[in-house]
Amino acid sequence: VSDPAAFESRLEKCSEFRKQPVGHSRQGDFIKCVEQKKDTLGKQPMNRGFTKDKTLSSIFNIEMVKEKTAEEIKQIWQQYFAAKDTVYAVIPEEKFDLIWNRAQSCPTFLCALPRREGYEFFVGQWAGTELHFTALINIQTRGEAAASQLILYHYPELKEEKGIVLMTAEMDSTFLNVAEAQCIANQVQLFYATDRKETYGLVETFNFRPSEFKYMSVIAELEQSGLGAELRCAQNQDKT
Repeated sequence: VSDPAAFESRLEKCSEFRKQPVGHSRQGDFIKCVEQKKDTLGKQPMNRGFTKDKTLSSIFNIEMVKEKTAEEIKQIWQQYFAAKDTVYAVIPEEKFDLIWNRAQSCPTFLCALPRREGYEFFVGQWAGTELHFTALINIQTRGEAAASQLILYHYPELKEEKGIVLMTAEMDSTFLNVAEAQCIANQVQLFYATDRKETYGLVETFNFRPSEFKYMSVIAELEQSGLGAELRCAQNQDKT
């Protein structure tokens, strides 16, 4: 951060909202809620508009693309989704392996989404190669009935041969737009694919020592990475 003082003061703005980020819960209640409910994610039947069993072969002909290079497949994937209102990516094998290995020991984490009034927290839960997200407030109010609001699908079928993993998403557009879903997807890379021990340390703390976890630290990472500013910029452009 170029100016730590300015960064601190930015964090202090909307501090009332941030001290009570979800349903006016204190840190202790917040942790209790996360511990009780995080295992329910990904077990819910899909809600509005989600595809059941979204396989790679339902998107394109795997045999056909096996003849192509990784670069060509990447272009096909990007062209296919460019016109669609969704999130997608082509993840290099090494990066995916790092994320995947970490997800085995730390299947749950928390990310923050900048909103007009401070931040909204989303809980992410891995279920196989799917990564399900729902707003923390949704878990608090609906408990086990909280449905996924965003699912990231990872397809490792071409990883061995081509060295890439394809990713796309489905979201409930009544809760999230594409820029917001993209911000959440970027935080998966931020927290799981990082070289910084402190950043991934937050994920480990959340999974193994939740009573020590500070939700403000997620906001600090998000702002330091520039992802928060990026989303705000997109949100402001939407208004014009």
